[in-house]
Amino acid sequence: MMKSNEIIEKLDILFPDAKCELKYNRDYELLIAVVLSAQCTDKRVNLVTEKLFKKYNIFELAKIDTEEISKYIYTLGSYTKKSEYIKYIAQDLVKNYNGQVPNDRKYLESLKGVGRKTANVVLGELFNVPTIAVDTHVERVSKRLGLARKNDSVLQVEKKLMKKFPKDKWNKLHHQLIFFGRYLCKSQKPDCKSCPFINICKYKNKNIN
Repeated sequence: MMKSNEIIEKLDILFPDAKCELKYNRDYELLIAVVLSAQCTDKRVNLVTEKLFKKYNIFELAKIDTEEISKYIYTLGSYTKKSEYIKYIAQDLVKNYNGQVPNDRKYLESLKGVGRKTANVVLGELFNVPTIAVDTHVERVSKRLGLARKNDSVLQVEKKLMKKFPKDKWNKLHHQLIFFGRYLCKSQKPDCKSCPFINICKYKNKNIN
């Protein structure tokens, strides 16, 4: 098993500047963008949020119909449900926090459409709270590299990563693992021959000639 510091060193070489690829200018824009990113690429989310946030601010989003929101996000999966989430989140933030996103995990996870992963992303990105958000990329590469077991739940993967890596590395590591899964260790046709973790990979024999 490769030591945690070795994994970090290799990720630092591969992705020294890994960061959130969702575009936002205000705190609530990030929260909404992360909600929209479920089962969708950041690139596609950025295309719709650019127009949505240019047209409406948080106070306006709280008032307009979900049908109007849908006009901007219909190219995303589950756009009807996500439109409802956006309106609900906007209304709740306006009512309780004057439209601002609080540094409060319990509150964030109480919002419709916001789970632990979304809360982790928001807390880590906006408030620098040490978190590891486990999305499909992080889950996949963690299991392929033997950092978690095949049948581990998302929460179990998160806890194992938190235990293995230093707390002050979590936020950057989260983005680096996403980049690694998004651009190198892809779900289909991963670039195993260029992978610096090939010696510990549980998946390698299926892909290397």
